[in-house]
Amino acid sequence: MQAWVLLGLAGVAEIGWVIGLKYSEGFSKPWWTGFTVISLVISMVLLGWAVKTLPIGTAYAVWTGIGAVGAAIAGLYLFGESANAMRLACIALIVAGVVGLKLATPG
Repeated sequence: MQAWVLLGLAGVAEIGWVIGLKYSEGFSKPWWTGFTVISLVISMVLLGWAVKTLPIGTAYAVWTGIGAVGAAIAGLYLFGESANAMRLACIALIVAGVVGLKLATPG
């Protein structure tokens, strides 16, 4: 179970670096650039620890899924991106895939 917690935290850190990437404006803002780099390192380290136990394919798919859903939701709330039905349905499909992978993977 600890590996799944690490993987979830890695996904949250991935959301952080993606948001930081947007706010860094092409790495032209030092504070946001630093935040982005630190979040990226944290995300990678946690992912690395999680894959000691979890299958790499499952862990990577879940990690990117958490990041993709988090980035999409952040885009809706922070950047005013479109929240049309198709986009929301696709986000829901990603969530379903992540949950399915968790349920299908022992440990």
